[in-house]
Amino acid sequence: MPFKLNIATKDGKTFKMETESEALIDRALGEVVEGSDISADFQGYELKIAGASDKAGLPARAEVPGTALKGLLLSYGKGMWESRPKGLRRRKTVRGKVISKDIVQINFVVVKQGGKSLSEIFPEQNKPKEVAVPAT
Repeated sequence: MPFKLNIATKDGKTFKMETESEALIDRALGEVVEGSDISADFQGYELKIAGASDKAGLPARAEVPGTALKGLLLSYGKGMWESRPKGLRRRKTVRGKVISKDIVQINFVVVKQGGKSLSEIFPEQNKPKEVAVPAT
């Protein structure tokens, strides 16, 4: 199953791609990955794993070891987005911090820029949005 990657830059732009790279398996949240491990286009890049979610949409949490599912008592924040009265905590299921075959989406942050900019690597995602003008 391919991984859906979201690569965020410091200026707030996010680029999306899919890969079947086996080099991402058994990496943990917070680790820095060489860009060439993902694709040859990312030569010279260093990417930090910022987050992930599995096929059921459950988020990976850095404080949960391994790859297993675990029920945590969470307050408002990552993994719990419902509106809340003051002091509400709920038990939510989250996934461990290690990337496995069950992970579908991985979020990266660029730590070190490579030779080519991401706009050059993803030219189709760099186009300005077209505004539809109604015909009169």
